[in-house]
Amino acid sequence: MVHARGFRCVSGASVGYAKPQAAARQGVPARGRSSPGHLIRGKSGSGVSWVATKRPHVLEEVGRSGLGPKPSGNSPSRDVSRKCGIIGIYKTQGLASFELYEGLLMLQHRGQDSAGMVTTDWSRFVEKKENGLVKDVFHSKTVMDKLPGNVGIGHVRYPTAGTASALEAQPFFVNSPLGIFLIHNGNITNTESLRDRLQGSKSFFNRCLRTDSDSEVLLNVWADAIHRAHQEYLLKHGIGQAGKNVDLQKQIVTKIVFEAGKELMQKVKGAYSCIALVKGVGLVGFRDPNGIRPLVLGKRRTKVDGVEKDEYILASEDCAFGPIGYDRVRDVNPGEMVIINEDGELISSMCADKPELTPCVFEYIYLSRPDSILNDIPVYKFQLELGRRLAKQVREKDWGVDIVVPVPDGARPIAIELGSQLGLPYREGLVKNRYVGRTFIMPEQHLREVSVRRKLNAMSAVFKGQKVLLVDDSIIRGTTMTQIVQMVRNAGAKEVYLASASPPVRHPNVYGVDMPSTKEFIATDQSVEEIRESLGADGLVYQTLEDLYATGFSLNSRIKKFDGACFDGCYVTGNINKEYLENLELAGRGTDRRKGKLVSRLNEEFSI
Repeated sequence: MVHARGFRCVSGASVGYAKPQAAARQGVPARGRSSPGHLIRGKSGSGVSWVATKRPHVLEEVGRSGLGPKPSGNSPSRDVSRKCGIIGIYKTQGLASFELYEGLLMLQHRGQDSAGMVTTDWSRFVEKKENGLVKDVFHSKTVMDKLPGNVGIGHVRYPTAGTASALEAQPFFVNSPLGIFLIHNGNITNTESLRDRLQGSKSFFNRCLRTDSDSEVLLNVWADAIHRAHQEYLLKHGIGQAGKNVDLQKQIVTKIVFEAGKELMQKVKGAYSCIALVKGVGLVGFRDPNGIRPLVLGKRRTKVDGVEKDEYILASEDCAFGPIGYDRVRDVNPGEMVIINEDGELISSMCADKPELTPCVFEYIYLSRPDSILNDIPVYKFQLELGRRLAKQVREKDWGVDIVVPVPDGARPIAIELGSQLGLPYREGLVKNRYVGRTFIMPEQHLREVSVRRKLNAMSAVFKGQKVLLVDDSIIRGTTMTQIVQMVRNAGAKEVYLASASPPVRHPNVYGVDMPSTKEFIATDQSVEEIRESLGADGLVYQTLEDLYATGFSLNSRIKKFDGACFDGCYVTGNINKEYLENLELAGRGTDRRKGKLVSRLNEEFSI
């Protein structure tokens, strides 16, 4: 079998269960070349065979940066999956890869480190993933043409601590049971205990995990649960040992996958919105019981031989729907699993016992695009309301401001509405170099500082002689804002005032945004007046926590609580303690620089 560089192909009539002793013998195939072995094929037709498998014919992907070895002992132990973008598409006919590509471009703001895609026609799966932007990984029609199939999933990853190897890029894959490719947005907060369980006697198999990724752990927990649910089904129906190769109907297999979803949601803590391709089952999407990270379902109608049929899409944000012709249907509910089976039928099941929608409020301030609707709340309307509420505080200060200027790009809707409420001119005074990424995602402090200076330029034509109100969506470390204030002064501003659309960030976000250390936040152990002085501004106001939450409640009264842990320190999953946060502090960004030191001790060596 000939494969293109950078691709992985899994083929065969059926990918099924392996006996424990066979699974234990399976090793990681040699990187960059196909491994010997074969599948013991099951029966074809309407059923799904649960069969023993030897080492499957798999070609490991080789990105331009290379796969590299598993991280060494000096690598940070913190899981690498953070804020990401995910998408899955089911088409009745034609290639899914080109629409996945367009959708990933619309989600590129959610991750710029790596991109991955896997497509299938349900007889074989082809995967490609590399470090880089979507346009660089999937750089030509030749590459896209080698991703056949009418169904597929795609992922963009946010840069984090950990190896830069494409091995950490998603999708992740397990060949047994069934054959599952999975992509994940969020962060699992009980990863270590789950990993210990998977690699111990409590697992159906003693599973071999190839990376430090929490996403790989989540996938294997689900795979292990499917194994267990399958065995329970056989015992319940008296099939016994002789039924290991029994041909189960697809409806039964789907029910088993749902049952495994219930076990997964009982065991896994944290934030997870996931999309998967499961052979013999279909395109699967599910969301954690708190609905912390977004997942949206869309649909369109198409004609096949004169008959109208439905095509489906799942994505982190519905901003990915419009450009490729899908309409928003609804959010996937907290604790819900949806399956679009191989025949295009949508099936749904609630897998959580007590789901409660507590979405991350930071999605509406910083993470998501303004043209998205999440949990029935338009992000743009949320940001406009933040501007209205913030205007009340600015009015009370009576600073005598002349103009309102946003820090591009996220603060624009907020600043527009704030200026409108105050009757002040809105001006674009900071010109952004769009070829420089957010400083927030830079792995080292000194790199963030250099990046700010080449990222923004202040126009004296706007600022000279003016009392300026700068509006930003949030102030995290203060590195960017301190330099912006100085740039605006250098451009001739008479006075510089600041308004933050979010409250002070004082706690780490453990559910999918890489803000590891409280010692890196400018608001830690400082009053608003002290922060103002540190930033070099003439005045400073923050959005109040009450107004932030009230904004969300006013736009969706069904939401009774938001996750705002980075502001109030209340973690909705209930399993976050001081020890967890201390470990997070040790394993955060720039760990090669820190070499295991607490950030609090680094403050003596670096100006953080």
